[in-house]
Amino acid sequence: MSDATAPDDLPRDHRPDRGKDHSAAEGEARRAVLYRMATPDHLCPYGNKTKAFLQAKGYEVEDHLLTSREETEAFKQKEGVKTTPQTYIDGERIGGYEDVRAYLDLPVKGGDETTYQPVIALFGMAAVMTLALALGSMMPLWSPRGLEVFIAFAMCLLALQKLRDIESFSTMFLNYDLLARRWVWYGYIYPVAEALAGLLMLAALGTIAAPIAIVIGGIGAVSVIKAVYIDRRELKCACMGGASDVPLGFVSLTENLMMVFAGLWMLLG
Repeated sequence: MSDATAPDDLPRDHRPDRGKDHSAAEGEARRAVLYRMATPDHLCPYGNKTKAFLQAKGYEVEDHLLTSREETEAFKQKEGVKTTPQTYIDGERIGGYEDVRAYLDLPVKGGDETTYQPVIALFGMAAVMTLALALGSMMPLWSPRGLEVFIAFAMCLLALQKLRDIESFSTMFLNYDLLARRWVWYGYIYPVAEALAGLLMLAALGTIAAPIAIVIGGIGAVSVIKAVYIDRRELKCACMGGASDVPLGFVSLTENLMMVFAGLWMLLG
């Protein structure tokens, strides 16, 4: 393995222009020099990912492992950087993991950026779970029961996201839910009630599940409408848990209206 110090002629503060295609041209293997931490007790995951992304873009990676804490600190002091990994291309220091992603024109998430990816993943999983159940049982996929099961799976998965860290969820929930703002304990009750309603629906106990779904869904829908469409507040939705980056609005409103619809369906069906 090469010596862990960077060449002295590598500039420390230059950043190449973004927005250009920095993939290596076909048949041309550009060289990237990577310094990453790999001690007996810590293999830097960002260093591993940096190497993989560079190679996927056609770069030959000269991989320098910093095999001790002392070696890592010496490298950072010499190069005037605070973190590793650090990448150099064509004699220019690109920077750390996020800098390399930007250089390679890969998506880089901003600190306050919102995303619908968790919601798409959750409802997608609920859909394939419903499909799997239909294929392995006598339940017709395109049927009232199939729709009921899909909604129940989605409710259970949504409740799980909230229950993973109920303290964070309840804190975020207090930003906009009308009942939770008056009675704090509702923030702790809501995810349990959502999970219970979903499980009762899966057990075909619709008459018990329906009132729970209608009440929590109705309160939630009114709260979202007031916060987003009347007060025009820009908030993050607690629907995916307290660390959610999903914007409050259409998704949360859909979640709550879905519960109301399911409850009315079960009562009137």
